[in-house]
Amino acid sequence: MPFESNSLEEHWMPFSGNRDFKLDPRLVVKSEGMYCWDHKGGKLIDGSSALFCSPAGHGRREIADAVHAQMIENDYTPHFQLGHPGSFELAERVARILPEPMNHVFFTNSGSESVDTAMKIALAYHRARGDGQRTRFVSRERAYHGVNMGGLSLSGMVKNRETFNLTLPNISMIRHTWTEEQRFTNGQPQTGAELAEDLQRVCESYGGSTIAAVFIEPVAGSTGTLVPPVGYLDRVREICDQHGILLIYDEVITGFGRMGTAFAAEKFGVIPDVATMAKALTNGAIPMGGVAVRDEVYDTVTNASPQNAIEFFHGYTYSAHPAACAAGIATQKIYEEDGLFERANDMSSYFLDAVWSLKDHPLIADLRGIGMMAGVEVKHDGVPGRRGTQLQKDMFWNGLHVKFTGDNGILAPAFVAERSHIDEIIDKFRKTLDQHC
Repeated sequence: MPFESNSLEEHWMPFSGNRDFKLDPRLVVKSEGMYCWDHKGGKLIDGSSALFCSPAGHGRREIADAVHAQMIENDYTPHFQLGHPGSFELAERVARILPEPMNHVFFTNSGSESVDTAMKIALAYHRARGDGQRTRFVSRERAYHGVNMGGLSLSGMVKNRETFNLTLPNISMIRHTWTEEQRFTNGQPQTGAELAEDLQRVCESYGGSTIAAVFIEPVAGSTGTLVPPVGYLDRVREICDQHGILLIYDEVITGFGRMGTAFAAEKFGVIPDVATMAKALTNGAIPMGGVAVRDEVYDTVTNASPQNAIEFFHGYTYSAHPAACAAGIATQKIYEEDGLFERANDMSSYFLDAVWSLKDHPLIADLRGIGMMAGVEVKHDGVPGRRGTQLQKDMFWNGLHVKFTGDNGILAPAFVAERSHIDEIIDKFRKTLDQHC
């Protein structure tokens, strides 16, 4: 499908080299199933479910039809002291697949908004309990928690922070869980659980009673798929319980089947107090996010205010937008009716074995993976990140989309993928690596 435009200059693109892109644009004009088509007519297989947000594949007519019908029926309802039926249905459907006792969902418009909302929920919860002194948050090195000011303050990815010095105070960072001895570990590493003791040291340094919450990506995604060691999340949960700290999972990437279970909390058997979500909530079709909380968190915040009063002074104009809710409901039906979480679980071994077939390539520095998600780290060329950036561009013209962060390619195919699709992704990945030898 050809594309003609008078100018690409007016759009300031996110997370992009704008000057470079506009000299050699890579435009997607159509997407369906496992594939996308560029503006020159080339066909690409999607190896990363776009940005890990389209696990049901592209172009799902069920979602488009549901959104169209909703827009004709009711295009917008504000959710400040009003509501529409779709938000309550979607919340019930999401709560149905969350682990107990997480039964309440606050809707946002993105993962970044979800993280900032989770921070506010934590502060509101402790204030309602009479623990208003709990204003410190704990995050981790190499963490990605979105790009709003709250999530940016929690970020452990240096490039995301260094330009923006005005971040929130009272943020403590602990180490990430990747260690040199874990290279080429398929699944959970057997070593590294002791790194959870960093949280205990923060408690001893600042006082556990000053900490509101600790943010954890169950699998650190955007930094290159860092899988938690066996026992690590269990120990973090123990320390949080000991000190009265809320454990918040950022499940923006891991939620909705990526681990072969509905949420990573189920995969690892450690339940948080709060969980953020976005991306696959609507299969990426319409922007939407959410924050799920335990019953005790919801009840504490809502019951602390007088009857008929607003309990939580927070929200967005487009919170629970009717079209987004329609997309979310349709998406949840697809996941359930097509058994996509189970399909992801069944496909995981084949997918990871295929990824590990790259181990012999001379440019491969490390492989990490679990579920339907893997990090492929390539050796840098003397300037960290330069090779990975070029690989992503070259893969596009070789018929493959893979998201790179620095020198880490993140493979996360849609759950509708067949084995032949997995083979095609790995074959095109390898052939592009060959061009850089």
